[in-house]
Amino acid sequence: MRRQGPRPVSFALDALADTLEPPTLLARVQRLWPSVSGRFAGVSEPIREHRGVLTVACDSAPWASELDLMSEMVVAQLNARLGGSEIRRLKAQATRT
Repeated sequence: MRRQGPRPVSFALDALADTLEPPTLLARVQRLWPSVSGRFAGVSEPIREHRGVLTVACDSAPWASELDLMSEMVVAQLNARLGGSEIRRLKAQATRT
């Protein structure tokens, strides 16, 4: 059966990203972040992971405070997508520039 049209570019880019991504938990989290962080995606980014503690840099103190309040839900969504419980807690900081 023939396809109706060309494949989306995202198909090729996802495959390329899989080969370029470092094999670390932080890299996997950074790749998932836009889809699991909801409204925080544009104003924050994961910058560090150490022993299950994920540090996220936010654009401002109010965003960091709000993310901190929602951290349990974000951690649960991340772990669900990661397929385990690798992230124990999230630490939000107002340090993104």
